[in-house]
Amino acid sequence: MEKIERLVGVLKQVRGECPWDKKQTMQTLKPLTIEECYELVDAINDKENDHIKEELGDVLMHILFYAELAEEKGDFNIGDVADTISEKLIRRHPHVFGTTKVENEEEVLVNWEKIKQEERSGNKGEKGVLSGVPSALPPMIKALRIQHKASKVGYDWEDKSDIWNKLDEEVAECKQAIAENVPQEIEAEIGDMFFTAINIARAYGVDPENALELSNRKFIRRFNHIEKRLSENNKSFNEVSLQEMDIFWEEAKKGE
Repeated sequence: MEKIERLVGVLKQVRGECPWDKKQTMQTLKPLTIEECYELVDAINDKENDHIKEELGDVLMHILFYAELAEEKGDFNIGDVADTISEKLIRRHPHVFGTTKVENEEEVLVNWEKIKQEERSGNKGEKGVLSGVPSALPPMIKALRIQHKASKVGYDWEDKSDIWNKLDEEVAECKQAIAENVPQEIEAEIGDMFFTAINIARAYGVDPENALELSNRKFIRRFNHIEKRLSENNKSFNEVSLQEMDIFWEEAKKGE
């Protein structure tokens, strides 16, 4: 706690004396906070502990900065933030802090969603199952959260293998929209294919964000190999055919 208090003190000092920090508001910090969160995710993906530690510090600093801004206005402070999340954790873990009995992880998640629904109904008048999905989430994460919440109330595939038929259906509809050359329909059907692909990932316990990032990194690695081999042969991309590039691509695959 002494180290956290030191950080709070440092933050208060830079807020009071640094011209840049003095000008910051919750609105100006938002994009920077999102960037820091993505940098933390990168560090976790790279499994670099020193980098993870550093990025966790950046995210923590942002949390404390928001609390400092609120405290300056007399709204709340970091202690209030800590109390709020403590109370929420206790409330949403009745199997830990109360008498509720659970048999497995699935029952924990069902109870969690039920409690969240009760909270929203009581505090905001929101009763919809999907009302708690933040509108500002990145589309892939948002789709996953929508599907997850719907599944918790029984709206899900009885046999997860059936979802492959849904994907075939969406692919066929997309091809039809392309054949008819209707831009809005093409966009809509491609969206449906993405949504279904995310549903497939969820059904098989795969994080679609992680899966896509693995593919991103694989493509970058193989494409870098193509560039390297072209450089070794003193050639540029516009001097070789796609077939020649594919040879180097296959080399990269074999080397993995």
